[in-house]
Amino acid sequence: MKKKMKVVLFALLTFAIVVVAGCSGGASSSNNGESEDVKQDITYAATSDVVGLSPIDTNDSVSTAMIGQIYETLFTRNPETMEIEPLLAESYETPDENTWEIKLKEDIKFQDGTDFNAEAVKYTFDQFKDPERAAPRASLLEPVESVEVKDEYTVVIKTKYPYGPLLAALSHQNASIVSPTADKEGDINSEPVGTGPFVFEEWVQGDRVTLKKNPDYWQGEPTLETVTMKVVPEYSTAVSMLETQEVDFIDGVPSEQLSRLESIDSVEIQKREGTPVYYLGFNMEKEPFNDLEFRKAVAYAVNTGEYVDQLKGLGIQNDSIIGPKVFGYKEEAKDAGYEYDPEKAKQLLKDNGYADQKITLLAANTGSYMKMAEIVQAQLSNVGLNVEIESMEWGTFLDTTAQGNFEMTFLGWTNSTADGSELLYPNLHSDNIGSSNRMRYNNPEFDKLVEESRTSVDQSVRLEKLNQANLVAIKDAVWIPMNHGVVSAAYDKSVKGLEMDPTGTWSLYNVSRE
Repeated sequence: MKKKMKVVLFALLTFAIVVVAGCSGGASSSNNGESEDVKQDITYAATSDVVGLSPIDTNDSVSTAMIGQIYETLFTRNPETMEIEPLLAESYETPDENTWEIKLKEDIKFQDGTDFNAEAVKYTFDQFKDPERAAPRASLLEPVESVEVKDEYTVVIKTKYPYGPLLAALSHQNASIVSPTADKEGDINSEPVGTGPFVFEEWVQGDRVTLKKNPDYWQGEPTLETVTMKVVPEYSTAVSMLETQEVDFIDGVPSEQLSRLESIDSVEIQKREGTPVYYLGFNMEKEPFNDLEFRKAVAYAVNTGEYVDQLKGLGIQNDSIIGPKVFGYKEEAKDAGYEYDPEKAKQLLKDNGYADQKITLLAANTGSYMKMAEIVQAQLSNVGLNVEIESMEWGTFLDTTAQGNFEMTFLGWTNSTADGSELLYPNLHSDNIGSSNRMRYNNPEFDKLVEESRTSVDQSVRLEKLNQANLVAIKDAVWIPMNHGVVSAAYDKSVKGLEMDPTGTWSLYNVSRE
């Protein structure tokens, strides 16, 4: 068993330097123009603990936030352009539609001193695909038939069929490359070893995870010395701790806390259009929800703008299922749905014998989904439907919807790969009825378009197929998008260089304290 790393506490002696300020109202500086020393530590507040720290063995957002500081992927998505770029990879080529030859960067070490190379990539992906390991996100590499080492810094990936979203899958945090030595000799879920800018220090379950900077990081050591993730179960408590500077950074700002955060002078708020989508969906195997005319009536009756307005800038109204920051989106989808028209909704319900129809809206008992349910209940009641809300705890809700025991419900998808194929295929393709296709949607035309978007390596072809599939699903009113997410973070003004990715992920590598 490996020895645990020990935290060494250093007492810092701070000298006050009195300077004469000129006209500037900025921070004090020493006579030689250098800024005063600031302790380069940051504390991030999370509402739950990590499940683990292995990218192979976890699949939750809290764990991913820490994993992203320790590990790295072969490719990454540029947060500004949303284009996929090499990270640990140097370059790639596709000799044929089923072959991806990837050249790796050289002279990179894992944090345990072992070499990053093609053997490490093969080991990681073989583990990821191993049924006995049962990786939660094994589906990312389901199309991969084999991973072979061509030479020390070249890996060849063979797919079962042409698979266009492969680079998006390889940029997903769960596809991060692990140290084979660390994985074989220990438990990387509790003692992780990657190639990233921060090294694992300590995990006190239920309380905190501590990382320290990697002085040997291949892109240059980070400025931050220490990163601490503090478990703070109540978001309102985390806001109070941010105000008193007990923590420095929180993400996923809920709309009900936004005005409070905006009132704190010492806090900056970052918001950017993101990849998540939240929606109202129908069980397509139950009547009358399997009738397009009924779904159209509901779509005409629902004013999603009323919900988006309550998000105070933390959501975007758009009829498209594929969001603007997701590959596959085209502007024509923005208004391709059914406009708000309650009179048309009433007429459709009357003409098709659905007036006074009794329906149940199932919602998880979280703030945002309950708010969606309350607004939609009022709007559907306004057109004559008899609507009840049933709420349940999140875990029970997921089991219930997976089993198809609902009529209409609210769900979301974070789009971690930012690729439309990896949104439409798991959620709406008939292959996944009974698992991730909770709506039980079955449309052969849609299925064919999605399959074509997955099995082409020509990205322009993929874009067009995804757009066509998106328009089919919008017209079928299988989902009514309630909003497309805006990712957000609130942090102390002394924190500089923090950048949110549209998928909601972030890196602390370029962050410093001033």
